[in-house]
Amino acid sequence: MTKATSPNAKILYIEDDPASRRLVQRVLDNKGYHVVVAADGLEGISMAREHHPNLILMDINLPNMDGREITTRLRSLPNFSDTPIVALTANHSAGNRELALAAGCTGFLTKPIDVSSFPGQVSAYLNGLSDPLTADEKSEHLQRHAQNLVERLESKIHELESANKRLRELDRLKSDFIIMVSHELRTPLTLISGYAHLLDEQVKQTEENLSTEMVSGVAEGLNLGVTRMRDVVNEIIKVARISSGTLDLALGPVRLCEVVQDVFEEYLEVLEKRQINVQIGDLTKLPIIQGDGEQLKSAIYHIFSNAIKYTPDGGSIFVVGRSVGDTVDLIIQDTGIGIPDSEHRRIFDQFYTLGSIEHHSTSKFAFQGGGLGLGLAIVKGIVEAHNGRVWVESERRDLDQFPGSTFHILLPLEHVKQPAKL
Repeated sequence: MTKATSPNAKILYIEDDPASRRLVQRVLDNKGYHVVVAADGLEGISMAREHHPNLILMDINLPNMDGREITTRLRSLPNFSDTPIVALTANHSAGNRELALAAGCTGFLTKPIDVSSFPGQVSAYLNGLSDPLTADEKSEHLQRHAQNLVERLESKIHELESANKRLRELDRLKSDFIIMVSHELRTPLTLISGYAHLLDEQVKQTEENLSTEMVSGVAEGLNLGVTRMRDVVNEIIKVARISSGTLDLALGPVRLCEVVQDVFEEYLEVLEKRQINVQIGDLTKLPIIQGDGEQLKSAIYHIFSNAIKYTPDGGSIFVVGRSVGDTVDLIIQDTGIGIPDSEHRRIFDQFYTLGSIEHHSTSKFAFQGGGLGLGLAIVKGIVEAHNGRVWVESERRDLDQFPGSTFHILLPLEHVKQPAKL
């Protein structure tokens, strides 16, 4: 690399702090230098290859790769063996300077910079200044640098293994989701197809007008199939809107006692069939909150659905509420199979279902019937859109002792206004 002794030299500054980048860039721009900047190590290496700077300034503590690792990498590239590379860091700890120089840095400067002397320091490094380091110091700190590289490599390998494991898990979850969606849609499609075929057969077999009873029965069957398909599609659309941040809330006063009662009445037939006892505390004394009543009803509906599916026949569900400061805590407790501690966060992930999808059932409320793995993700999205929080408490998963689960929906009394969309 040809040395540039004039202030027209090109300088690359690698720094993740925007304020530091702006300051150094302005100071050196005022002296006639051409300054290009990068926010992290990988971008810095790419910018160095593209711009071929006469000098490189860099912070030591950077994301992805630290300054010493970047220096080692740059020194291995063609045309960068003699380029001045100067560490510019707020880390004044003992040995940090020697470690940077042993890794290949030409010089070592500390922050905050002195704007009056800094351009002169840069000019000196451009003109051949190199900070001294004895052979013994270099040998000692090169060994430390190598050890640090190995430790970082080991850490990165563990991170990659964890990420790879997570990707495999996501791939499995999506595959399971496709299977479950196919299963969910096949049942209503079978209903629609069957009733349509029945109607067609009846029309062909008789020249007389079809009876009102027969037409009504077919219409009811078709409507049931369409409703089930619509529910599946609506769940998928809602989760997509939550993920993209486009879930719109129609805010207004909400009485949670009325919302819970509406949900309870929708489940009456299922609860009676499964002989599940529901006890609802006095929610009329809870303060009115600001929120979207329909969306909150959907969230509570899914919590209820979860409680019903994982509570055995003859079990119980309890609903209570309490005011906690400027929030309301709605608590839904069941006497079901429970949730292992390790799964308390994951059950709110999209597509995640606890247990095998072999338990997936065409009956939405059969014991351990499972589902699409979207219900609790929808709950989390709706509650967080209201600036609230949802979590579960459960000791363990036990199909014999039934330790149960307790879900908390914590909502603020005053909903914070959503930021305007750009």
